[in-house]
Amino acid sequence: MTRTTYRTADVDGFKVFYREAGSRGAPKLLLLHGFPSAGHMFRDLIPLLADKFHIVAPDLPGFGQSDMPARESFRYTFDNFAQVIERFTEVIGFDRFAIYVFDYGAPTGFRLALRHPERITAIISQNGNAYEDGLSNGWTPIKAYWQDPSPDNREALRAFLTPEATRWQYTHGVPDPTTVSPDGQNLDNFYLARPGSDDVQLDLFGDYKSNVALYPSFQEYFRKHKPPFLAVWGKNDPFFIPPGAEAFKRDNPNAVVQFFDTGHFALETHAKEIAESIRAFLK
Repeated sequence: MTRTTYRTADVDGFKVFYREAGSRGAPKLLLLHGFPSAGHMFRDLIPLLADKFHIVAPDLPGFGQSDMPARESFRYTFDNFAQVIERFTEVIGFDRFAIYVFDYGAPTGFRLALRHPERITAIISQNGNAYEDGLSNGWTPIKAYWQDPSPDNREALRAFLTPEATRWQYTHGVPDPTTVSPDGQNLDNFYLARPGSDDVQLDLFGDYKSNVALYPSFQEYFRKHKPPFLAVWGKNDPFFIPPGAEAFKRDNPNAVVQFFDTGHFALETHAKEIAESIRAFLK
């Protein structure tokens, strides 16, 4: 049952594309991707876990093969992401599940946990932040936009949307960049180049401040519910730095934190090692 299938779900009229693998009777695992990627970032991880778990990896709204409605008809916020993904899990019958969260997937998945803690069996966070300790200086231009959403500050953020910036995200902090396949980054750049995608992404940069505002609520959830928690972290991530991973242990002393000598997109170089960590943690 390690074969991956590619499906779409009708979520109240919104098309969500997703990858699925594993036996439907196995423990459920929801994979949530980040910027600027899509479910394809899990292409190497899924086959390594599908013999033990029923896995689904949806593309977030505006990403990958999921619908990207016009900004006039859909507000690109993390609250709306969480609402769509929550309904997606209900539509496909994911009632209780573990979540693997990365980058944008973290504030999306943590919102699901806040709303329905009884549905979450465990959390794996791969460079998925919930602490201001974890925000590097790389966030400075984005924070400037939060404080003053002027046209000039918004325009400055387009530098994050260039093909060169995507390649940098994939290779920065990787000891040997030749080990990083160009396929994922090229596909991300294809999606970023679609008409209207740039403004969608700029809207999300602006709304990321809502995630920081929720950090205390996420932390209270960790303290109160203490879900089984595994942080698997690319230690050379230029955006989400190691103190953010260590901080999970403040609120959930049983959290397990593991670092890998790689960058932001840790699965590009360490899918096998991360899969082994997950299997040991969730067995």
